[in-house]
Amino acid sequence: MVENLVQKIFTEKLGREAKIGEIVYIEPDMVMTHDHQGPMTIREFEGIGTTEVWNPEKIILVMDHRTPSQNLVAVENHQKLRKFAQKFGIKKFFDVGEGICHDIVAEKALVKPGMIYIATDSHTVTDGALGLFATGVGSSEMASIFATGKVWLKIPETIKVTLKGALQKGVMGKDIALHLLKLIGTGGADYKVLEFSGPGIASVDVAGRMSLCNMCLEMGAKSALFPVDELTLEYYRNKGIEVEMVNPDEDADYVEEFVVDLDQLEPLIAFPFSPDNVKDFGEIDKDYYLDQSIIGTCTGARYEDLEIAAKILNGHKVHPKTRMLIVPATRQIMLKAVQNGIMETFVKAGAMVNVPCCGPCGGYGMGVLAEDESSITTGSRNFVARLGAPGAHIYLSNAAAAAASAIEGKLADPRDYL
Repeated sequence: MVENLVQKIFTEKLGREAKIGEIVYIEPDMVMTHDHQGPMTIREFEGIGTTEVWNPEKIILVMDHRTPSQNLVAVENHQKLRKFAQKFGIKKFFDVGEGICHDIVAEKALVKPGMIYIATDSHTVTDGALGLFATGVGSSEMASIFATGKVWLKIPETIKVTLKGALQKGVMGKDIALHLLKLIGTGGADYKVLEFSGPGIASVDVAGRMSLCNMCLEMGAKSALFPVDELTLEYYRNKGIEVEMVNPDEDADYVEEFVVDLDQLEPLIAFPFSPDNVKDFGEIDKDYYLDQSIIGTCTGARYEDLEIAAKILNGHKVHPKTRMLIVPATRQIMLKAVQNGIMETFVKAGAMVNVPCCGPCGGYGMGVLAEDESSITTGSRNFVARLGAPGAHIYLSNAAAAAASAIEGKLADPRDYL
């Protein structure tokens, strides 16, 4: 039986051969909702009429979107989740300030290779970087899972992405994603999985893999995942957990294949108003001035992102006409950055450091733009009105480019600072 990674995960779960395209009704290994979709999930769950949740040990609740509490509605929603967790004995509860859900579940090793992980957030695909099938659902579907412990899924077709070469100076996992978005387009991978392989994956660290898998959602992907290789083994070994190496079979079935030469990849920028409107710095024909630079969100606020940004900002100042936001993905990442002097570098450079949360991803209490303002961000989306005013312009980049651009007050190539 020849299988790709998704088939291997579903075959193990089903106890029989998993066929591409078949609809299965299964019990997920772990589920999650947060303060954005959680209140609606609870309302739908209460409407079902059951008095117990399926398995409190497999439910995760995270407060990360409207945090710290921004208004009365937000704090009432937080209260609703706290009461729900207490009522049903849900211990995997992460309150305001702990950080972003996708990073927390990885950091705490609540998700592991081979799992089927379902959450009420489209960017749940982020955690496929660790060799699991991770995907998002709506609040009604999650309410049904809370009640029954079951979810239906169609086993998706898979696109193979072979990485060769190695990431060069100033180039990160985000740039692989932007390159693929330029090739595939938004919606070009609808209900498909992107599976990454090849010798080049060795040069993409776990943080970069998470950013890459995260952005596959913008292509329409149902999920995205890496094999369980030596990097994954080491990631879990550092947490005191042993996992097994898993790779796709050599002649596995794929609906399409792409090859990306990392040796030739450059830092990229997605221009308004779509993540697939991608250019390299050689294509930028004029100065694009910035009112704001953001390093944050589940796409680009891990320690490695903060580290390279601080390396660039060290000894420099944020441009006087540009404000800069730093929003670490988790409390643990923030603490490590404090201990290693990275946060001091940001503050000395004139950046504003904020509590770990989703924050400037969608203008949740911070990072909002006025009409005709512009921002570069390590986030995942640059749609119209994503950060406030419909006329605001959003540019997507890796953390290095966001830092270099903050210094110059305009789109800037990070390689000039490395």
